[in-house]
Amino acid sequence: MKRLLFSLLLVSLAFQGFAQDLKEVTLTNQIKEVTLFLSGAQVFETATGTLPAGESVLLVKGLSPYLDEKSIQLKGQGNFTIQAVNKRLDFLSEKEVGEKVSALEAQIEAIQKSQTLAQNRLQILANKASLLSANKNLGSSQSGPTMAALRAALDFFDAELTKITSEELQVKSKISEGDKELERLQNQISAMRESQNKSTAEIRIRVKAAVAGQGTFQINYLVANAGWYPKYDVRVKSITDALQLQYKAEVFQNTGVDWKNVKLRFSNANPNQNGQAPILDKWELNYARYTTVNKFALPQTPGTISGIVLDEGGQPLPGATVLVKGTTIGTSTDMEGRYSLTLPTTAKTLVFSFIGMRMEELPIQGRSNLNVTLQADTQPLYELTVRGSSSQLEKRAFGEEPVNSSMDAAPLMTSFVENQTTVEIQVSEPYSIKTNGERTLVDLKTYEIPSTYRYTAIPKLDKDAFLLAEISDWSQYNLLEGESNLYFEEGFVGRSILNPAALQDTLQISMGRDRSIVMQREKVDQYSKKRSVGSNITESRGYEISLKNNKSQAVTLQLKDQIPISVNSNITVTTGELSGGTLDPLTGIVTWEITLPPGGQQKLSLRYEVKYPKSERIILD
Repeated sequence: MKRLLFSLLLVSLAFQGFAQDLKEVTLTNQIKEVTLFLSGAQVFETATGTLPAGESVLLVKGLSPYLDEKSIQLKGQGNFTIQAVNKRLDFLSEKEVGEKVSALEAQIEAIQKSQTLAQNRLQILANKASLLSANKNLGSSQSGPTMAALRAALDFFDAELTKITSEELQVKSKISEGDKELERLQNQISAMRESQNKSTAEIRIRVKAAVAGQGTFQINYLVANAGWYPKYDVRVKSITDALQLQYKAEVFQNTGVDWKNVKLRFSNANPNQNGQAPILDKWELNYARYTTVNKFALPQTPGTISGIVLDEGGQPLPGATVLVKGTTIGTSTDMEGRYSLTLPTTAKTLVFSFIGMRMEELPIQGRSNLNVTLQADTQPLYELTVRGSSSQLEKRAFGEEPVNSSMDAAPLMTSFVENQTTVEIQVSEPYSIKTNGERTLVDLKTYEIPSTYRYTAIPKLDKDAFLLAEISDWSQYNLLEGESNLYFEEGFVGRSILNPAALQDTLQISMGRDRSIVMQREKVDQYSKKRSVGSNITESRGYEISLKNNKSQAVTLQLKDQIPISVNSNITVTTGELSGGTLDPLTGIVTWEITLPPGGQQKLSLRYEVKYPKSERIILD
């Protein structure tokens, strides 16, 4: 690795050595398109300029410092030959930023001096008013003042105090304006420093032209510190209506370069297969001495998690990315460094990252609040790389112009292009996204999808029923796993995870909790006993599940519970009353399919018996 870096350094130095004697021409460049991946982005630019005769070096300036040199692709049009292409960091921009900050600090210093003078003037005015008040007694102790003297004194006090009060108001107003200007300048300096855009990159193109002439270039490359997350709004007016699905993209970019009126594409090749509804695992029963972990005692994954991302100095990091490891579910922090995420049930770890900071992976461990402090990364800027889709780069043609749409901006027009290994979403309307880490939501598509609805419940794990919307032939919508906001019966009901990565023919979308269906699972003491028979102990368990439908319409409910499955020949499990439920003998899961009329109630029983040797102990509760 060191030998390779040394070789690249020699090539770069050799190129720069030759270039020092060549004329340099700065091209005019503009970003036209950006393809966003879940991590990283591919930027497409055009550059034009007048080339001199002979050999010269063309400069494309103002590029992201996180540009991956190995990803640069270049195509030129004109009467010239391209001899070499490389990337170099332009540290002159760091000097420019420093000069701008110094100029702002000079303005702050001048305002602070003015504020000090104003505060001093207020003190002088207060002393002046106090002096007037202390000398307001007129005349001697034997005789009072004449009317003329009193009138003159009153006029004098009136005039002087009016002047003092008027000047105090003016000085205070000036101080207030100065405070606002100080805050504005300090915020501007903070924004410039927090952006960490200390330098930009430039692409150097060495060319040879027989005669002077015009040159046009199409350039594309990969950059880090940008990406997108799929987001959804799922709306259902009632269980008799179609489901409305609004597909969105949450974009973040900290590349150091603003994107102005660019066409956006969104790409992802590997959606993950993660679920949202609770999963009831098989319950394997054995002796207590063989039971190392009680799985029911493990912390459950919370529905949501939130927190603050800070730097080493304890300051919030706006624009830091937070990702559920192994999924496409993520977000970025707001201006106060705060984040909030809806978690899939399989979520174990959060990944935190920010420009110039070391990536942190922290386990969730049942927590609903997780704060993190990121440490500075000492890795040199030029060693940062971007990993993208190689097949994507090969398929994207140079100079391809997007379709010019003259349709109205509402609804936003998008098209889906399905490649062999990826799906691209193309947005027809241009967007401007600043390099400040702020989240930008881009509307991609709104679908009206025919759906069927049913309720599912596992009262052993959760006392609420969940409404599931089922969509058949869902693969035509090209969806990715992501957070969804749920709206049911004209109200916001919570957040969930939309998981189109499953292999089932029917896509299930969790619409959240419906508390109009009331459930209660209680242990029945009459059927929960322990007795000794010979050399064995027999323990019985009985549970009663009560259901009530408080809705004005009938509902269909799939309810699940379980009995333990023995994995030891000396432990016997005998099934008792199941109230018509279907038992899966391999998993021990009992399933009921129930239809409750409006206002209807029903009770279900679950009973079983376990026999094991007296010398052993088992865990049933």
